[in-house]
Amino acid sequence: MKVPIPKRNVLFLGIVSFINDTASDMILPILPLFIKEIGGSGLAVGLISGVGESVASLFKMFSGYFSDKIGKRKPFVFFGYFIASIAKFLFAFSRIWPHVLILRIMERFGKGLRTAPRDALLAASTEENNRGKGFGFHRAMDSAGAVLGSVIAFILFWYLGFNFRTIFLIAGVISFFSLIPLYFVKEKKKLEENKKATIATEMNLKFSLKNLPTPLKFFIFIATIFALGNFSYMFFVLRSQEFFEVGEFAMGIPILLYILYNISYTIFAYPVGILSDKIGRKFVLLSGYTLFGVVCLGFIFSNSLSFFIILFFLFGLNYALVNATERAFVSDLSREEFRGTALGTFHMSVSLATLPAGLIAGFLWDIDTSYTFIYGALISFIVLILFSIFLLFGFIKKDRKKDRLKSEY
Repeated sequence: MKVPIPKRNVLFLGIVSFINDTASDMILPILPLFIKEIGGSGLAVGLISGVGESVASLFKMFSGYFSDKIGKRKPFVFFGYFIASIAKFLFAFSRIWPHVLILRIMERFGKGLRTAPRDALLAASTEENNRGKGFGFHRAMDSAGAVLGSVIAFILFWYLGFNFRTIFLIAGVISFFSLIPLYFVKEKKKLEENKKATIATEMNLKFSLKNLPTPLKFFIFIATIFALGNFSYMFFVLRSQEFFEVGEFAMGIPILLYILYNISYTIFAYPVGILSDKIGRKFVLLSGYTLFGVVCLGFIFSNSLSFFIILFFLFGLNYALVNATERAFVSDLSREEFRGTALGTFHMSVSLATLPAGLIAGFLWDIDTSYTFIYGALISFIVLILFSIFLLFGFIKKDRKKDRLKSEY
């Protein structure tokens, strides 16, 4: 018997992310170039890319926990997108790189507020046998918006001659439109009484990591180690700019390569989600962790446009293999009534790692740009060992049989 899947939430949350990321990625491909223009060094880029995630990370845990506690996800999602939209708009008024740092923290705070409750909404709208598909669809919509935003940024900057600040203003206005589709997202008014009783008994209405199963905590640890080496895209963009420092190519080609990265991610996000449902999350994650190390090694030796095209395409594939699959896997390993807390803990832990990841990458960058990518490849190797131990000792749910009945959107 088919289990009906709520198409409404998956679709409209996808539309929200599409619009929001259209705005975000009008900013992101030019942000490292803007930071450099207003006097920021490699360390400043690393600080900006990492500190916002880390400062906001606590809210990823507690927004997930409180959304479990009160049985409501949508308010957290709405205010998260709203705060981030304000921050995007204010980027246009930055004069020195610390201004960008403050606004990045504010924008990431909004993301921290919305991420775990939104993912819990998505998980509640899917079943385990097609959860990868659901998260893959959402990530594909998110990335499709990123492609559109990057293309718009390129057109405005390259062909129409708009400056950075004007593009930021336009992006800020677009971002507010992402709030409209949230009206159509529906959720239960409150958790069922038996679930509320379960939460009251097992959590005593207090947050505790003891409620998370051991396999989940071990996997969150592995994902956090990976995040320590999974530094910001900004360093990949700046690395490509090193080879095109003459004329307009210094600005145009890095933006185009960033667009290619997002196109690759968009193409693969949804099929990878379906693949993870069929062959299991563990095989997809192993492939993703391995590919990141390969990409980092490639950036060490890259010296031509054709090489960069291949690497940015593979970088997008790597993100598709890891990003949505980790979220779906965390959802698989957690019970529904604790899912907001589980996803919040996962996002918080991974986000906390982004500050040291950015600072280490930025510090190494200022010594020698190749050292940043050597570091990323080394972390990838360590994660492969840890994840293999995870699988070897059976800390993983067995995947459902391939002949499980499929639910369609």
